[in-house]
Amino acid sequence: MPTSADICDRIIEATLARKLAPGAHLGEVQLATLFACSRTVVREALTALAARRIVEVTARRGWFLVQPDAEDAQATFEARRAIETGVLRCARAVSPGAVEELRAHVQRQRDALANDDAGLRSTLLGDFHVCLARALGGPLLAAILRDLTVRTTLVAMHHQSPQEAEASCAEHAAIVDALAAGDLAAAESAMAAHLGTWDRKLHVPPRAHGLAALRHALQPAAPQAIVPIS
Repeated sequence: MPTSADICDRIIEATLARKLAPGAHLGEVQLATLFACSRTVVREALTALAARRIVEVTARRGWFLVQPDAEDAQATFEARRAIETGVLRCARAVSPGAVEELRAHVQRQRDALANDDAGLRSTLLGDFHVCLARALGGPLLAAILRDLTVRTTLVAMHHQSPQEAEASCAEHAAIVDALAAGDLAAAESAMAAHLGTWDRKLHVPPRAHGLAALRHALQPAAPQAIVPIS
C-alpha cells in the first residue's frame, strides 16, 4: 500500500508535468480508490501538501491545488532567486560530472521543445533548478526547491508560451556554460537575471479584489449601434 509520501510525490510529479491544473479538485474518496489505500493516508498526504502550500482546503468543498496569482508568483520567484543565487554564491566548485549532467538536462529540454511536448517541457524546465540545487547544495535544498518549483509551474501553466519556454531553456544553457567555465559569479548573475525577469515571461493578471472585481464583472454591456436600413 502506498504511503502518504508516495501520494505526495505522485501529485507533485503530475503537477510538474501539467497533468493537474491549478485549482484541480483532489477528492479524498477518488484518491483513496486510485491508490488503493485508506482515506486517512490520503488525508495525511493532502495535509502535508497544504503545509507546503501546494494544496489548500475549503470547508464543505474539499482539497484543491492552489491557484497562484501575480502576488503569489512574485513572492515565490523572489524566494527562489534568494535561494538559488545564494547557493551559487556559496559554492566552491562544480564537478565535471555535475556539469555534464546539467548539459544533458538542457539537451533534454531542447528535445522536449522541438517535439512540442508541453508536459515534458514543463517538467524539465522546473527540474533543472532542482538538479542544480542537488548538485551544489544537497538533497535537503533540492527538496525545498522542488516545492517552490511546483508553485511556479502552476503559474506558468496558463501563462507561458513556447517562445518564452525556449528563452528559459537558453538561459539555463548560459548558466551551465558559466559553471563549466568555473565562473560562479557569472552563473550567479545569469541566475539572478533568469529568475528576476519572470514577469516579462509570464503575463499573470493581478489579483482581483472584492468590490473592484464585482464592479468590473457587473458593468453593463456597451449598447449596440443601430445601423440605419438604406
